[in-house]
Amino acid sequence: MEVRDTGIEGLLVLEPKVFQDTRGYFFESYHREEMKDHGIDLDFIQDNQSRSTHGVIRGLHFQIEPHAQTKLVRVTEGSIYDVAVDLRRGSPSYGQWYGVELSAENFLQLLIPKGFAHGFSVLSDHATLYYKCDDYYHPQSEFGIRFDDPDLGIDWKIDPGKSIISEKDRSLPYLKQLK
Repeated sequence: MEVRDTGIEGLLVLEPKVFQDTRGYFFESYHREEMKDHGIDLDFIQDNQSRSTHGVIRGLHFQIEPHAQTKLVRVTEGSIYDVAVDLRRGSPSYGQWYGVELSAENFLQLLIPKGFAHGFSVLSDHATLYYKCDDYYHPQSEFGIRFDDPDLGIDWKIDPGKSIISEKDRSLPYLKQLK
């Protein structure tokens, strides 16, 4: 597995070693000991999966302590533009975001540490997202920031006029409104 730095501390892109031939492919999507060899020591306890259609933007979501989550995100069908925003107070990269295309074809994974908001847009007709979490979903700890926050200026890589966003996500506060 290759581990790539994103320029934001703790936020990593993982590229597994993929073995392909005429029959298809094989790769280890998660190997605890290999992750430890790269300094990543996590205890994932919940797996989630979602499927969305083209133009959907989900996020930007996060959970606060004591239920903050680290996520390991990958795509098993289609393609997404995956975004993480650093919300760690005192971090030199507070308020900065990083985006990367994750797809079933490129096999890339994004490791998003605690203290980051997460969101994605669907670039393909459909996309299935699969991610591991190191804490359980806790509705009372769930918060978010607006996907279209002008202070962040995220380019979601889709036509804004064709985006599909839930009312819940449209009503989230801007970053500067977070307490």
